[in-house]
Amino acid sequence: MKGNLLIVDDEPHILKTMSIGLRALGFDVAAFEDAEAALREIDKDWLGSVHYDVAFVDLMMFPMNGITLLQELHRRMPDLTVVIITAHATVDSAVTAMKLGAYDYLQKPFELRELTEFVERVMKSHTLQRSSAQNHDILTTNPTYLGILRMAERIAASQLSVLIEGETGTGKELLADFIHTHSERAQQPIVKLNCAALSAELIESELFGHAKGAFTGAVKDRTGRVESANGGTLFLDEIGEMPPAMQAKLLRFLQSGEFQRVGENETRYADVRIVAATNRNLEEAIERSEFREDLFYRLSGVRLLIPPLRFRKEDIVPLAERFVRAAESRSELSEPVKSALLEYDWRGNVRELENTMLRAAVLAGNRQSIELQDLPNHIGKTNPAQPFEATVVSNGSMPLRSLEEVERDYIALVISKSPSLEEAARVLRIDSATLWRKRKKYSL
Repeated sequence: MKGNLLIVDDEPHILKTMSIGLRALGFDVAAFEDAEAALREIDKDWLGSVHYDVAFVDLMMFPMNGITLLQELHRRMPDLTVVIITAHATVDSAVTAMKLGAYDYLQKPFELRELTEFVERVMKSHTLQRSSAQNHDILTTNPTYLGILRMAERIAASQLSVLIEGETGTGKELLADFIHTHSERAQQPIVKLNCAALSAELIESELFGHAKGAFTGAVKDRTGRVESANGGTLFLDEIGEMPPAMQAKLLRFLQSGEFQRVGENETRYADVRIVAATNRNLEEAIERSEFREDLFYRLSGVRLLIPPLRFRKEDIVPLAERFVRAAESRSELSEPVKSALLEYDWRGNVRELENTMLRAAVLAGNRQSIELQDLPNHIGKTNPAQPFEATVVSNGSMPLRSLEEVERDYIALVISKSPSLEEAARVLRIDSATLWRKRKKYSL
């Protein structure tokens, strides 16, 4: 099939003519005489397994007109391309519909040849837009992840808070961007705050802002992230690392939308949609009294769990090829490299894969292909990399490795054996912000 089309028109002969003609052209067509019936059928498909590319919507219908249906369709399927079907007398209204998100309008009466040319042009535009979005967005063919994306797209138009869960490097921030882009707040900013990158003293100022003179160094008033995100989305990364005192203040804001800048008595208000992310098991953190249960339930209006890359083997090679192209390299991946990438465990997930392929592209230079020699030593070799504790003692002779390699593996070991990132930082005798920077550096 060339694509899935939806037609809604209360004139039976128009509906029949379009359906027959478009099916003959190779399109899969779902046709409805009633707008509400079309929406009921779409709502039955709550998993989003049926995806429409283009909808043809009659403008003058009763009781629900085409403009209302256009808005309802875009709430359910933000990437749907909608075409308005209109008579000559209502062209001005069709132009209004285009301002509200319709791609174009098709004027009645029309001939099959005109319809054919029109739908081919619309589908070409739709395909290019989808391709462009994928090039700058999430790339996956994994059924589990595709289901998550469909769910994210469906809830994007709501005001529900979203909690994105997943291992480090899986692309939680990218999914937050996806939700914001598909929401009604897309024209407003998405403002981001990494809760692990700031000390307990600074995070309140970053989140809510501060007044001049609130503390040493506060030489002028400062707008916080909450205020900057007003009307848009606030993305709180590493929410599990937020200090307990700030958890209580964040909860109060979520309950009322009200906040105060540090050092100021004035109560302010902001309308923001919260999307939070964590690589921790917050339910376990609640049991250890490290995270507030009431805040957890406020944040988890919808929970989305991103599968780690090792469970998305079909995505590894396409992602690797994308990262090589992003490095402006024309080198292709050799078959041994593809096999090595598929066999590796990718503890750092997509972020580690990206760093690996950017490095490989640089080492390959102008060669036509990227070879095993361009990959790090622990990927694609006959003997897979052993855990750090196995490599530091090898019959009294440790293989020569760089200090960065040793530090990376030891930090990974401590994190894997620690119940929380705070505990790992304590074992390493560094603060949480330093640990966050090192995890980012080493893709851990």
